[in-house]
Amino acid sequence: MKLIHFADLHLGVETYGSISSESGVSSRLNDFLLSFDVMVDFAVHEKVDLVLFCGDAYKSRSPSQTQQREFARRIKRLSDAGVVVLLLAGNHDMPNTAERATTTEIFDTLRIPGVYVANKPQLCRIPTASGGIQVVAIPWLRRSSVAAREDMRGLDFAQINEKMSQILTGIIDDLAAKLEPNVPAVLATHAWVQGASTSSESNMSIGGEHTLLVSSIARPVFDYVALGHIHRHQVLNEFPPVVYSGSLERLDFGDEKDEKGFYLVEISAHTQKRDTTFAFHSVSGRRFVTIKAGISADDLAPTENVLQILQNAAEDIVGNIVRLELTMPQECLGRVDEPRLRQIVQSQLKASYFDISRNVIREARPRLGGATAEALTPLQALETYLRLKGDNYTPATAAKLAQLGREIITQVEVE
Repeated sequence: MKLIHFADLHLGVETYGSISSESGVSSRLNDFLLSFDVMVDFAVHEKVDLVLFCGDAYKSRSPSQTQQREFARRIKRLSDAGVVVLLLAGNHDMPNTAERATTTEIFDTLRIPGVYVANKPQLCRIPTASGGIQVVAIPWLRRSSVAAREDMRGLDFAQINEKMSQILTGIIDDLAAKLEPNVPAVLATHAWVQGASTSSESNMSIGGEHTLLVSSIARPVFDYVALGHIHRHQVLNEFPPVVYSGSLERLDFGDEKDEKGFYLVEISAHTQKRDTTFAFHSVSGRRFVTIKAGISADDLAPTENVLQILQNAAEDIVGNIVRLELTMPQECLGRVDEPRLRQIVQSQLKASYFDISRNVIREARPRLGGATAEALTPLQALETYLRLKGDNYTPATAAKLAQLGREIITQVEVE
């Protein structure tokens, strides 16, 4: 039995793109659709049995008609080729209120042959060309769906996260107990799993959202555990495989060094002891490229020097999304002809998109009670502010502000 596991398509991301004057469509939409087509072509050519999509079809909970049409065209192509598809709802697919439909629910309503939709936790028994498969489908759990429960009242942010993790683990326990041992079984979920790396350079922080332990999902009853939500592909466990497929396309510079694509999973036909193999298949996609350049205070021709650095990187620039990181002392601001750099990089070096970020070196300013403002973390700055403004707040109010601030800062840093 052959499966394709992919996730986090995020159609509708338009940053670092341009809008066509003829079609009105973002160049980035075309980027994402081209990567999607690579996966669909592979599935049809290899005659896979099941395409398992683990959430976040669109960037927005209210995608445009064009985005919905293009997504549906590719799902229909899989259906017409006899490839079964399971669409799991991710956090970007979930509406703000329970009464509204998810972004993929229309496929369930239209009952397109071979297309299954999982908007709530459930055990899906799916027939394929190579036999039946069981999928324990666990979509994204919305905080609003549990925060109003009686047993959640009075709990703080971290305690609610812990409760949500317990709820998800309990649901997986219940559904796993219903699995038939002689039929292949997969767990598919859109969630954060502790230990996952969110990019090439950083690890996921814990505290902003609910998380699952690897031990709570890496169970012998599953032949494969398919994950969505984290955009970097990675293997968290080998037996059984616990795998994030990552996003199909690079979304921003956080993905610059990451390889993008999908997994081909093969489960042996043995009923008693099945073997699972899985391999990552790359999708080239559009690259993000960062080029660094520095200017000194005594640089007599800063524009020409930076331009030479860019021209030396011409092979990396053509057709790609490029960011120039320009480091300079404060007195050099305005000495670089940025419009000229943009014109040359886009017209001559043929960058798809070009941006300049400035890292201005300034003298540290002593503020906030003698501390250096630049050296403070957001949380330290908040605590310093509350301490210096102590006369304006009662101790209880200051404590509450500090608590809420910590929760907000933690959530923003994680996101």
